[in-house]
Amino acid sequence: MRTKILTIVGVAALAAGIGSWTTASVAVAAADAGPQMTSIGPLSFGPDGVLFAADTQAATIYALELGDKASGGAAGAQGIDGVDQKIAALLGTDAKEIVVTDMAVHPKTKNAYISVMRGQGTAGKPALLRVDGAGKIEVVTFDALKHTKVALPNAPNAGTNPNAQRDPRLQSITDMAFTDGRLYIAGLSNEEFASKLRSVTYPFAGADNGTSVEIFHGNHGQLETRSPVFAFVPYTINNTPHLVAGYLCTPLVKFPVSSLQPGAKVVGTTIAELGNRNRPIDMIVYKKDGREFLLMSNTSRGVMKIPTEGFASASPITQPIRTETGGIPYETISALKGIEQLDLLDASRTIVLARADGGSLNLQTVALP
Repeated sequence: MRTKILTIVGVAALAAGIGSWTTASVAVAAADAGPQMTSIGPLSFGPDGVLFAADTQAATIYALELGDKASGGAAGAQGIDGVDQKIAALLGTDAKEIVVTDMAVHPKTKNAYISVMRGQGTAGKPALLRVDGAGKIEVVTFDALKHTKVALPNAPNAGTNPNAQRDPRLQSITDMAFTDGRLYIAGLSNEEFASKLRSVTYPFAGADNGTSVEIFHGNHGQLETRSPVFAFVPYTINNTPHLVAGYLCTPLVKFPVSSLQPGAKVVGTTIAELGNRNRPIDMIVYKKDGREFLLMSNTSRGVMKIPTEGFASASPITQPIRTETGGIPYETISALKGIEQLDLLDASRTIVLARADGGSLNLQTVALP
């Protein structure tokens, strides 16, 4: 999902004002036999190439030390047509029996790592694969990986809301990003104000109950506390560290990092409404021709290119939006179609997983728009 730390300017200030953020309220464990993951979802790279992998079913985050699984392939990542079929063959199954849950680019080797669930429902098993610069796909076996893990408190129970469109447990961790010694985590809790932003130090020392976050949703014309952040990036606005977050249907919201204190309830500032019936998937920030842009993939509204220079001055959206979109403008990149995952590959290219018209999933490297 994200080498977001490669594109953020001024993140050194992130630690200011949050020195007491993390309280060691849950156990941290290390194991010799490899991580015992029940699922695999969001991915994010951290220091020295450690890969954070979210086990959403267990509401647990693993820090995986990849070892030779990080340095053993050709540098870079090569596009592969029908990558889902090739992954399925390596896992001994059919492409219809796998679900790709995320993709992240190693900050040094530039290999692409793809997380996959093999099988359906409770029978699903997690898998991690690496694609290198020669186009070789390799299964990263968990058995011998050194790792540590941290479990999140107050996670939602599985199947507790029969009317929910999605199992809330599977949204215990919806996105992650590492910067300045901390892993920021979005997801749901079992509390009344369910939407959470959390921060844990790395090496892990525990996790607290996080910050409850609330937003005004212009398309819905109301305050919301139970919709999770689905994608976010750390970004510095007017020399102040923020998280810029995307929500369902599709508000774009900014949160000052200094406001995200354990146990607090914080109202974010909605700076754009990007259209309803849509869910953000991935975000990256990049620089082109002296300007910075946020590139966001979505489930039903294509890939949006959003200039960041208006993030500081945008008028907060505090009233219903009757025109479907409003606030910060965006451009739809028509050349990028069917994008299900994206990450920054280098200063001039993004790497994407794109669903073709025929249904196959293709890994592609694309010039940044």
